[in-house]
Amino acid sequence: MTLLQRIRTGAGPEVPGLLAFLAVVILIFSLTADRFLSLANFGSIAYQLPELGLLTLAMLIPIISGGFNLAIIYTANMAGLTLAWVLNQNGGPEAGVWPFVYGSVLALGVGATAGAVMGAVIAYIGAHPILVSLAMMIFLRGLGEFLTRGGDISGFPDYLAFLGHGAVFGIPVPLILFLVCAVLWHILLTRTRHGFAARMIGSNLKATAYSGVHVKRTLVLIYTLSGVMCAIAGILMLARFNSVRVGHGEALLLVTVLACFLGGVDPFGGFGRVAPVVLALIVLQVLSSGLNLLGANQHLSTAVWGLFLVGVMILRWGAGKWKERQKRE
Repeated sequence: MTLLQRIRTGAGPEVPGLLAFLAVVILIFSLTADRFLSLANFGSIAYQLPELGLLTLAMLIPIISGGFNLAIIYTANMAGLTLAWVLNQNGGPEAGVWPFVYGSVLALGVGATAGAVMGAVIAYIGAHPILVSLAMMIFLRGLGEFLTRGGDISGFPDYLAFLGHGAVFGIPVPLILFLVCAVLWHILLTRTRHGFAARMIGSNLKATAYSGVHVKRTLVLIYTLSGVMCAIAGILMLARFNSVRVGHGEALLLVTVLACFLGGVDPFGGFGRVAPVVLALIVLQVLSSGLNLLGANQHLSTAVWGLFLVGVMILRWGAGKWKERQKRE
C-alpha cells in the first residue's frame, strides 16, 4: 500500500486533495505576501485557529447525526458568562485558582444543559433540529443581553493569560487544547458505540431504531456533548479576549459549517471524519491570514469563505456525476 493510499484509508479520501490545496494556497501567499512565511504569522494562525476549531467540533457531531446546532456561539458565550460571574464574585482580578476551577465546571454544566435540552426536544418531541437550535440560540442571546445589558464583562485574574496566550515548549496552549479535543472527538466517533450510533442515525433514523439502538438517548447525548464542546470554546474565548460579550464570535457560525463540508462531512448526515475537518480549518485559517497580509478586510475573507462553500458543493456534485458515469461504464 502506497503512502497516498494509507492517508486516504486512515484519515479519509478528502485529505490528499486538502493537502494539495493547502500547498497551493501557501505557495501563492508566500509569493504575494512578504510576511506570510514568518514565524510571527504562523504563530498568529496557531493562536487564532483553536477558537474556530472547538466550535467546529461542536457542530460536527450534530451534522453527522443528520441534525444541526445553530446555538453553538451563544452556548459558548453563556458558558463564558458563567465563568466570568464566578470569577467576579470571588475577587475579579484577585480571584484564585479554585474559583476558576469550579467556575469552569459550572460553565461546562451550562453548555451541557443547553445541549441536553435541545437534544431532548429533538428526540422526544420530534421537532426539527434547525428549529430547536434556532429557538435555543434566540433564548440564549436574549438571556445574555438581559444579564449583561449588552455590554462586556472584564477584569479577570492574570493567570488566565497563560490559557489564552501561553505556550508550552513553543506550542501555543490554545492549540494544545484544541488538538486534545480533536483527538478525543476522533476516538469518540471511531472507537465508541456512541460514535457508531450517531453515524447510523444520520444514515437512516428508522433503521437505526429497528436495529436496537436507543435513538432518543443517543440524540440527547449528541447535543449534550456538542454543548460541552461549546463551553470549552467559551472558556478559551474568555481567556483569549480577557472579556466576555454575548456577541463574541457571531461571524464564526457559518464558517464552522463551511469547515465541516469542506472536510467531507455529509450535509445530510451519516458520514464525517475529524482529520479532514481539522485540515479544512487549517486551510481556511491560512487563507484568512494570507488575505489579511495582503490588506484585505475581514468582510472580503468572509466573502471568499462563502465562495468556497459554493465551490465545494459544485465539486461534490461533479464528483458524484463522474462516479455514476464510471459505474455505468
